[in-house]
Amino acid sequence: MKFKKYITLFVIPLLIVASCKKKEDKKKEVLRPVKYEVVGTSEAQNSRTFSGVAEAGDEIELSFRSNGIITEFNGKIGQKVKKGDIIAKLDNVQAKLTYEQSISALSSAKSAMLTAKSNLNRIKSLFERGSNSLSDYEKAKNSYQSSLDQYESAKRNKSIQQTQINYGYIRSPKDGVIALVNNQLNENVGAGQVIAVLNAGDRINVMVGLPESVINKVQLETQTKLTFSAIEGQTFKGTIIEIAPVVDANSATYPVTIDIIQPSKEIKPGMATDVTFDFNDSKTSSDTALVIPVVAVGEDGKGNYVFLIESSDGLVGTVKKQAITIGELTASGFKITSGLSAGDKIAVAGLQTLLDGQKVRLQ
Repeated sequence: MKFKKYITLFVIPLLIVASCKKKEDKKKEVLRPVKYEVVGTSEAQNSRTFSGVAEAGDEIELSFRSNGIITEFNGKIGQKVKKGDIIAKLDNVQAKLTYEQSISALSSAKSAMLTAKSNLNRIKSLFERGSNSLSDYEKAKNSYQSSLDQYESAKRNKSIQQTQINYGYIRSPKDGVIALVNNQLNENVGAGQVIAVLNAGDRINVMVGLPESVINKVQLETQTKLTFSAIEGQTFKGTIIEIAPVVDANSATYPVTIDIIQPSKEIKPGMATDVTFDFNDSKTSSDTALVIPVVAVGEDGKGNYVFLIESSDGLVGTVKKQAITIGELTASGFKITSGLSAGDKIAVAGLQTLLDGQKVRLQ
């Protein structure tokens, strides 16, 4: 009897643990994320959205024009500065020593020039009275001209050395706010090394990279729509003010600058932005054919197909393999002659690994 009692006490907890484990396993079901697009007409496909970032309209990178150790640093992130304020300076030991040497050289050159001038005046007076020869007079003139040239050279060198000292100071070129600081006090920095970034002016721009497939569809003063994830429920208008003529090597896109029309004070540099471009023109505005991206179309022994995503909540859905008939290939993708309807959701990535009837998480 006791044995059966012990068995019961041992088995029941095991069954409870196993039951809990099954529940946990069910809870831990992970759905594969799938990127999708909504099927639209050729006209709708000409509206494209790209990710951008807000930047100050006048962003100035601050750097020294000489090498040295930072001995004074007044710049802090968020600090407001006035034009002419000293933000940082270097030790300038070598520059100051060279400047002092240039002052000494200038003093010596000036003394030699004045002596040569006095000698020239004396010999000229004697030459005019016939007491000195012409050669002595010419020699005195040449000596004076040489000392005068050395004096002028010493003055220019002093000015240059003074400029070298000024290169050891960073002064704010405009009123603004320190947005970024890269260095600290007592660090050794090189000429041209950016130590801080100054946001000057009240304008806010948006930088966005456009691929080569659409860069020729935009031009200066093209209107755009802007939305910020940090500012819900508001849409802003923007105008293209700059289009880079060459591709950015890091992103393989063409940088485009957009000026925000009537920006809100809530927009801060660094905020993520969705920029919507309308590429419609008179030739395509009346085209009602359905168009889907090339990457969404698969092919097997029965022909072309896509993976439809059936979802009621927009978060989780079921994949369904759908046969389609494709038509003309356009810049936006394949035109569809049958198999799809406007508003259908289709997968646009990972077609080779999706299965008919598979549950997925929409992304």
